[in-house]
Amino acid sequence: MHDKMIPQNHMTIGQAAKKMGVTVRTLQYYDREGLLCPSARSEGGRRLYTGKDIVKLHQILSLKHLGFSLDDIKNRLIPLDTPGEVAQVLEEQASNIRGEIQRLTEALEELEALRAEVLQMQAVDFKKYADIIVNLRMKNEFYWLIKHFDEGMLDYIRNRFDWQSGTAFMENFLGLQSEAIRLQQSGLSPAGEAGQAFAKAYWDMIRTFTGGDMSLLPELMELGQSMDHNQEWKEKQALANAFIEPALEQYFSSQGLNPFQEEKE
Repeated sequence: MHDKMIPQNHMTIGQAAKKMGVTVRTLQYYDREGLLCPSARSEGGRRLYTGKDIVKLHQILSLKHLGFSLDDIKNRLIPLDTPGEVAQVLEEQASNIRGEIQRLTEALEELEALRAEVLQMQAVDFKKYADIIVNLRMKNEFYWLIKHFDEGMLDYIRNRFDWQSGTAFMENFLGLQSEAIRLQQSGLSPAGEAGQAFAKAYWDMIRTFTGGDMSLLPELMELGQSMDHNQEWKEKQALANAFIEPALEQYFSSQGLNPFQEEKE
């Protein structure tokens, strides 16, 4: 169709697409979905966009830029009648965007942390990468421990813990570590009532991890010793262990336990 055959202030789909910086396919999709249908026709029956159609397209594209879906624009926004109703939907979208910003911020932090771990590992290992990501999402500040685990230990952890139980275990572990440091700094005796209550809780935590299989203890102890190069871990563990070790020794003695002889439940 020649331009002279198009009424003034009317556009073909190609012209409308070019003017608004979208593709013809996009306008065809909006038409099929009933979001924006050309409202005029040429003498030959060709569908044309009017100035009002272009204004509506501008509104659609602007709202889409704010993150609204086409369904939201068509079924939630356009039918609204009052400024208060529009403001409410805009606030809901703002809340969604704030949540997405938080999610992306956390994802960026996890990417940067994973990159640092990848560079420290001796080989490409996507199974370990996945475990590191899971621990980052769990907010486990000791996610970097993963790179020190051998495949057997990692398989054991994967089989024994799911997301919920793994998160609960890490919260318990971190809480007990902080409690050991607090008790040590407060000057309480590891052999006292509070110290022995702590020792029982700590031993229960270890048995939860091992499932009662004490053959894992030597490997856990060796793992802890191999990570002394991490200064932050070393300092924190030294503070915690200053209380944990004598508390556990007293607990084992009073209970008549030999942890290395316990059988798997």
